[in-house]
Amino acid sequence: MGVEEQRAGKFYVERDVLDELCLDQVARRRTHSTTPPLKERVKDSLRCSMPKLKRSVLSTFPVLSWLPRYSVRDNGLGDLISGISVGIMHLPQGMAYALLASVPPVFGLYTSFYPVLVYCILGTSRHISIGTFAVISIMIGSVTERLAPDSDFTFLNGTNGTAGLDVTARDAYRVQIAASTTVLSGLFQVLLGMVRFGFVVTYLSEPLVRGYTTGAATHVVVSQLKYIFGIHPARFSGPLSQVYIIAATLISYYGNLNSQYDVAVVGEIPRGLKSPSLPDVSLWGTVVGDAFAVAIVGYAINISLGKTFGLKHGYKVDSNQELVALGLSNTVGGFFQCYSVTSSMSRSLIQESTGGRTQVAGVVSSVIVLITVLQLGTLFEELPKAVLSCIVFVNLKGMFKQYLDIPALWKSNPVDLLVWLVTLVCTILLNLDLGLAASIAFSLLTVIFRTQLPRYSILGQVPGTELYLDTDTYEEAKEIPGITIFRSSTTVYYTNAELYLDALQKKSGIDIGKLLTRKKKRDAKQKRKDKKEEKKAKKEAKKQSAKPQFTPEQSNILSLCQSKVNWAYEQQWTRLDLGSETGSHGDDAITQTSSTVGEEQRGRSSDIDTHTIILDLSTASFVDTVTVMMLNNIFRDYREIDIDIYLAGCQGEFCVVEQLSRASFFSESIPKSRLFTTVHDAVLHSLRLLACLGGYANLPCYCNGERLACLGGVC
Repeated sequence: MGVEEQRAGKFYVERDVLDELCLDQVARRRTHSTTPPLKERVKDSLRCSMPKLKRSVLSTFPVLSWLPRYSVRDNGLGDLISGISVGIMHLPQGMAYALLASVPPVFGLYTSFYPVLVYCILGTSRHISIGTFAVISIMIGSVTERLAPDSDFTFLNGTNGTAGLDVTARDAYRVQIAASTTVLSGLFQVLLGMVRFGFVVTYLSEPLVRGYTTGAATHVVVSQLKYIFGIHPARFSGPLSQVYIIAATLISYYGNLNSQYDVAVVGEIPRGLKSPSLPDVSLWGTVVGDAFAVAIVGYAINISLGKTFGLKHGYKVDSNQELVALGLSNTVGGFFQCYSVTSSMSRSLIQESTGGRTQVAGVVSSVIVLITVLQLGTLFEELPKAVLSCIVFVNLKGMFKQYLDIPALWKSNPVDLLVWLVTLVCTILLNLDLGLAASIAFSLLTVIFRTQLPRYSILGQVPGTELYLDTDTYEEAKEIPGITIFRSSTTVYYTNAELYLDALQKKSGIDIGKLLTRKKKRDAKQKRKDKKEEKKAKKEAKKQSAKPQFTPEQSNILSLCQSKVNWAYEQQWTRLDLGSETGSHGDDAITQTSSTVGEEQRGRSSDIDTHTIILDLSTASFVDTVTVMMLNNIFRDYREIDIDIYLAGCQGEFCVVEQLSRASFFSESIPKSRLFTTVHDAVLHSLRLLACLGGYANLPCYCNGERLACLGGVC
């Protein structure tokens, strides 16, 4: 065997060996990175041990992990001052927000007591203050007023023939509705937390939540106008209800200019606590949609505040445990005639700023509320409801400051601004439940449209580096002649697969349809020409009397040369071990041969200048069946016009590669040697392969760190 054959044997690696090495690397990586089989995980989850039992108990009841280590000296004074401050805030807010829920003010105090104690035991956040909140209160109020309107409790006074309102019966039924809705929403939260569904809140983006709370603040203001002006306008529910309520309020206000105004007061606050009672399960079918909306919105507000304080103070807030804690707070509270709770920004900031470090501050605030309910409730009986409405307005100041999001989002992200505005308008016009559903649907549509209309780009190399950037954005990035590197800004899947294919043709300047049609015509013409030549050759053969014969030695040499050329052309090449010199020589090689490889191609079509297309899939997180079919078609069609296709950037624990393998994407025509970790690896492989096959002596080849010269297609 000659020197050339030995060097060729050292440099080339056959395709089946490459595939075997690739599969071995994948198997090793999977052994260390993938999770155990489902059967093993189920067995492990059912297996009981003392350490596992201890972890389960501590994760379910976080209070057991921090209370035994509680330091009275370090935290006691701060928690005491913080708890007293927050407890004092609970009193006016609880009664004021009860008006939003359309229940008697004393039930706002109950809501500030029972759920807080439950959260102190089960919650993982140390700084948030659980209790009444304006947005959740108005959501409950929309349910109670819809199912128990004033018109259902009016009666005709037999003495003077005037209509009266049975306030006691109405309030009792509204409390029952609020408690039933709260228990159901709590059960939703507990079930979602048990199945580890805490990530559901990720579908509520920050612009959506802020737009929704701003719209809900508008509902709160409209609902308090009757207490501010001392009037009794007609009540409306459903879409456009806020417009009708404002119109009715104006009519009622201007119609009572010459009459006395009714100054409503809090009224009797009974001493003591309510005994627990079962919720009215028959109402669940009517309020199921509202209960689910309350559960999601309440959790979204709670976890956003909890994670904010957790990041600030350096501790972890478990999203799933928070869902369970909030759910049990609502469920237990519902049995004591409380309505839904969540964390409050204003109270949480007070709890943190006054020195609160643990949920002991929540226990202290509950004691303040308990003392008020048992002994001090009579002091608030003559408090005008208009004062409570003013307290509500003051607490809404932070929500109305969210209108400043509009100029900020206009500068940073117009799509997020559109989500914010659509959420605001839908919440105000369609009411709180339908508005939330419409807002989530619109937000998801924006995500779909953004993935359907991604940015497609051609990448070029920054000279002297392994960086490949968008040539339209970065002037330093230069295209490598003969090689087209194509990238999409998002995952390719069934909604944008066709757009991806169209953009590839447009950006590369290769109209595959026209080229295939032209090639078919050219092949058909060539076939006819070959037939004519064959007939002509047969005629010439008859005229020839003798034919030259090669000697056995000449035949062997000719056969060896021919098989060598064919074998080198068909094999898949790869970069084995470029050694320490790769980085220094590889980039220079690209620069030195960029002009040559663009001009000279091994049998390529004369219609195009591109010999290689590299698809950068670094943005792909998954592939579906439509994407697999599209990639198959790309490999097949571009192979017909003598263009090599390579895939690059398919990392991420081999997720995309595994999906491609399961879909039977790889085959003899598309081997795994067409797959590269980085774009730079694919570029080096393509240039070396082209240079060696084309005989470009100015491109150095490396084998195990040894520089080899190109000898007519063999290194």
